[in-house]
Amino acid sequence: MTENLPRPLRTLWVGFVIMFGCIGLAFALWLVDFNRSYYQPLPVIGPVADFTLTNQDGKITTLAELTNHVWVADIIFTRCAGPCPRLTRQMHGLQILLPESIKLVTLTTDPDFDSPAVLKKYGERAGADFNCWTFLTGTKREIALLASGSLKLSSQPVTLDQQQNPVDLFIHATLFVVVDKHARLRTYFETGGDGVDWTNVQPKILAAVRRLENEP
Repeated sequence: MTENLPRPLRTLWVGFVIMFGCIGLAFALWLVDFNRSYYQPLPVIGPVADFTLTNQDGKITTLAELTNHVWVADIIFTRCAGPCPRLTRQMHGLQILLPESIKLVTLTTDPDFDSPAVLKKYGERAGADFNCWTFLTGTKREIALLASGSLKLSSQPVTLDQQQNPVDLFIHATLFVVVDKHARLRTYFETGGDGVDWTNVQPKILAAVRRLENEP
């Protein structure tokens, strides 16, 4: 076919064939790598220990109520003027996109102030659907055992001399962590900060949740 073409056109045609062949090969290699990473199971980071906390309705909540559900958790405090409002908006965004079978859990790092009633008002203002989104409080020890011990959601109080304002009370993780149906921590995602774009993070969380939902 190319023999009847002028030499410059023949060279150009061959160049196009080689270029598209390279593009096709690169795409095929990317597809293989994508499939390998996508279908590889998420690692098990560790088990979530049993807990007994109180939800926004004043009812006792234990790990058993979340078992057999995939759930996403974070930690905030209602008086927070820093990242907490953003975290709550982002969690609300997940609520909109996920089915009700996926549970959302928000822990408070300020249980002395964040009573069930305070958490309920906070959740209502955030547009929380309490059928799938639970706000938990309890003693400082109980919360620390779940948050720091099992979920790797660290939190520590800010000393008076370091507080920049009256509600600068805690430094805490701004992660969303994902737990599978067997109460095992499987992955986590940073939600903000330098180099973090939520529009890229949110789809990854949704994909991880769906992968775990499809696991037995």
